[in-house]
Amino acid sequence: MLMPSQGVRILVATKPVDFRKGHDGLAALVQSALAEDPFTGTVFVFRAKRADRMKILFWDGSGLVMAYKRLEESSFTWPAISDGAMTLKRAQFEALFAGLDWRRVRSLEARRPAVAE
Repeated sequence: MLMPSQGVRILVATKPVDFRKGHDGLAALVQSALAEDPFTGTVFVFRAKRADRMKILFWDGSGLVMAYKRLEESSFTWPAISDGAMTLKRAQFEALFAGLDWRRVRSLEARRPAVAE
C-alpha cells in the first residue's frame, strides 16, 4: 500500500457507504456528504456496513486512486457511526489499515527547542 506522506490530511467518513460505488461515486460523496474537495490530495477513508472492509480514495496529481482492503479473520476498529468525517494522524491511519485499534495510537508531541545545542 502506498502510505500517505506525513503532511497529508486523512479523513475517515464515519457513516458506512455503498461499496458498489467506484472512483466517481466516492468523489461525488466526498463533495456532497463531506463538503470537501476530492482533488486536493486529502486521503478519504470509507467503511462498508460490514466492518471488515475499507476503501481509500485520493488524488495523486494525475488521477483518482482507489484502494480496497478486506480483512480475512477480523474487522477494523471504526469510529462511532455519525454524519461527517473525522481526522486521523498518519500513525493512527497505519494502525487502522493494519487492522489494529487506532484509538491506542498516540503521536509523540515534542516541544520546539529554543536554541540549537
